[in-house]
Order: sequence, then structure tokens, then C-alpha cells
Amino acid sequence: MGRAFEFRKARKMKRWSAMSKAFTRIGKDIVMAVKEGGPDPDSNSRLRAVIQNAKSVNMPKDNVERAIKKASEKGQGDYKEVIFEGYAPHGIAVLVETATDNNTRTVANVRSYFNKCDGSLGTSGSVVFMFDHTCNFRINAEGLDPEDVELEFIDFGAEEVFADDDGILIYAPFESFGAIQAELESREIEILSSGFERIPQITKSLDAQAVVEVEKLLEKLEEDDDVQNVYHTMEELSE
Repeated sequence: MGRAFEFRKARKMKRWSAMSKAFTRIGKDIVMAVKEGGPDPDSNSRLRAVIQNAKSVNMPKDNVERAIKKASEKGQGDYKEVIFEGYAPHGIAVLVETATDNNTRTVANVRSYFNKCDGSLGTSGSVVFMFDHTCNFRINAEGLDPEDVELEFIDFGAEEVFADDDGILIYAPFESFGAIQAELESREIEILSSGFERIPQITKSLDAQAVVEVEKLLEKLEEDDDVQNVYHTMEELSE
């Protein structure tokens, strides 16, 4: 198996997948999708993807519809996607994806987490090159073989395809998202969820005490309401 498989296995059931955080993240995704392409999922591919993700974490349909309606109101502010880059202790690169309606607040908070945990917030471009920006789709595996799916979707950008207990996962470069989404929909293959991830090109192994020190920063970042995702180059053991 490749790096995407190992990355997914190591991160399965990690803190960032907690239900409450998932609902917050999806709520912001709905606002950004509606602001970008309107409230009709039939004509807004980004919103369709977010609704699929909402279903995958059992977000109530009423919550989704309420979020779409609220996002459509003129008074609803927008969220801006901002990336922060820096280093945790022991030379671990950290990339933080945020969605914020108050950049001043978010910058101050993220900077304080790095400072309090003996890390350092870097400049734009300082660590992002250490991660591959990927897209992924989880599809219903019923009647499908992962090897056949991989062969059929290579031309659309798929680089890694594998199965787990919840379906078949397709990984591809970030730029291939639209082409793969369109092809899956044209073939009427059920998309259970989809999204984007940043996979570290190289990871660094640390001793137990050093891991604790890095985890302290990661936890503070992940608990912040403005933070959508946190990626790092520390080697993780799969659970």
C-alpha cells in the first residue's frame, strides 16, 4: 500500500474526527459553498460534496437545511480560508487550515498556541511544500472491486485506491477533485464522503517525551473553533 493508505490508517479515529468538531467544520463548509455557488446542490458541486460529508457524520438533515438557509441570507458573513505554517518543538513541521470570519482573532490565537508550546509560527510557504495536497472520495463498495476502480479512474487522476470497513477510498492530486466527482456522479456511484488532505512527504520519529510536547501544541490548535484541520510531519502510529 502507498502513503495515502498509511496516512489514513494512522489518522483513523483521531481527535479531529470528533462529532462536535465535525459539525462545526461542516457548518462553515456549507456557508463557504453557498457563498461560492448558491444554495441549490444540483447546480453547486461543492455544496453537494459538503452535504455528502454531513450525512457521513450523521449530521441531522434539519441542521443541514437550516445551515443552507442561513448561509443564503444577506446578513450572513462569510468565512475566509487561511493557512498557517510553523514548527512544533523538535523540528516538526505543522500546517494549520482555518476558516475564519475574523482573521485578526485567528492570527492572534494561532500565534499564541505556537509561542506557549515552544513552537514558532512561520511565514507563508515555509512548510507547505513538505505536504502533498490531495483529494479523496469514499464510495459505496457494493458491487465494486478496488482494483477495477483504480484502473477505471487512473485517467481521471486517481493515484491510490483501497478498501476499508466503510467503503472504497480514492486518493488523487488536489486538482483532480472535479473530474473524479463528475465521473463518479455520471456513473451513479454513491459518494459517501469526500474532502481534501495534506499528506506529509517525510515524517520524523520522536521519543515518547517529545511526542507529548508536540501533542500539546496539536491539541491546542485542534480545539480552536476557527481551525478546520491540522497536519504535521511527526510519525504517527496507527491505532
